[in-house]
Amino acid sequence: MNDYDEIGPLAGVFAILSLVAIGGINTVIPEIHRIAVDTQGWMTNGEFLNLYAISQAAPGPNLMVVTLIGWHVAGWLGAAVATLAVVVPSAALTYLVTLTWTRFREARWRKAVQAGMIPVTVGLIAAAAFIIASTVSGGNLRLVAVTVVTAAIVVLTKTHPLIPLAVAGALGYAGLL
Repeated sequence: MNDYDEIGPLAGVFAILSLVAIGGINTVIPEIHRIAVDTQGWMTNGEFLNLYAISQAAPGPNLMVVTLIGWHVAGWLGAAVATLAVVVPSAALTYLVTLTWTRFREARWRKAVQAGMIPVTVGLIAAAAFIIASTVSGGNLRLVAVTVVTAAIVVLTKTHPLIPLAVAGALGYAGLL
């Protein structure tokens, strides 16, 4: 089996996930991780984490992680297929939903659906954060504590996110974590 045998599975996985990525690709990171590492065996936990970190550090859209996974699995063709598979179905669905959404601007059901999507999106993003934090910490309680404290500072205060992140990075650089 060569890398190109994975083109079909790459396209299928990311086409389906693109349709349920409500709030962006980060909401389905746990499922991408499960499929890429556990189900398909395309990569290890460490490789997934590295690709995710690169995608978040680089300028550009959050879905860059999909492109990097595709590249890891099947080179340039895999990168192109994975990216198109995650963009095209969701773009088409967004177009169709926008037509309906605009038409029923004042409908009660629209307002209810919109209000209901907020907690769903927050929950999906929290699950993604949990998976990434679990993978990074590897059971190290100090890393877990720093992650929780950093998240709490960012969420509960008006502190700029780069400040606690810089402190956490400095702790790691100093070998304290």
